[in-house]
Amino acid sequence: MSTDRDTEADGRTPGAGAVEDTGARAADSPANRLQTLFEGHRLTPTQRRIAHSMVRRAADVPFLSSVELAELAGVSQPSVTRFAVALGFDGYPALRRHLREVAPAEQSADSASYNEYQQAVEAEIENLRHLAEALADPRPVREAGRLLAASRPLPVLGLRAAASQAYGFAYFAAKVHPDVRLLHEGGTMIHDRLDAAVRAGASALLCFALPRHPREVVDALAYAREAGLTVVTVADSAFAPVAKVSDLLLPAPVGTGLAFDTACAPMLLGRVLLEAMCDDLPDAQARLEEFDAKAAVRGLFVE
Repeated sequence: MSTDRDTEADGRTPGAGAVEDTGARAADSPANRLQTLFEGHRLTPTQRRIAHSMVRRAADVPFLSSVELAELAGVSQPSVTRFAVALGFDGYPALRRHLREVAPAEQSADSASYNEYQQAVEAEIENLRHLAEALADPRPVREAGRLLAASRPLPVLGLRAAASQAYGFAYFAAKVHPDVRLLHEGGTMIHDRLDAAVRAGASALLCFALPRHPREVVDALAYAREAGLTVVTVADSAFAPVAKVSDLLLPAPVGTGLAFDTACAPMLLGRVLLEAMCDDLPDAQARLEEFDAKAAVRGLFVE
């Protein structure tokens, strides 16, 4: 949690040059070059899925055939061809040539020797690297932290695969925020609880949205916006279905190498959001110290 608010207010800190260098490197990363390539194009849901898969495996994409990319994205090979044409290329070979020119990357020599469990861990490490690159520009997270800190109460939504992410965030947020309301069960009650939060004065909602994306999450976010809430969403991709019903979307990729997706990057991004929120809650430190004192009196934890 930052303690030097005056120096952070304008984004200039001792060593800001290093931050700018990091931002330049991030902007030049293969993943960000791919994001730039996709921006401004109206993509179908299938094409957004292909784009998401390409960003997630940015280092490997220039070496993949159209069949391999189709298998990676879970779509047909003709869908990959149509995707390339939608981006303005004659076909997938032209797109791949372009990728090798603008997003060069070297395949890991060691990756082939990893077993499936090691490969899943390595993929998750790569997801965390992509998150680190995105955080080179801290402005979106800082803006999200400001919005969440100012909302009283603060509803936190996460259903199905994202329920644990929402629960973890709400658990810690409640230690520094005066009124956090967890929405982690679906059904017809969601709209009622959103209405209650708005009546109580809520101005923003935080949503964790992970694959497979439940339709009721998209519906709930649309309803929240209609009710006047600013929607901040942590999702697996900027192309996720929740993007169109979010005011501020913060992407954090998930791992797909195992039978069930892994979500280390979304979890870490949630903790980063907590830090940013604490920076905008002037009594956050006092609340934490009060909790620690009471926990010691109660013997709450085994030391």
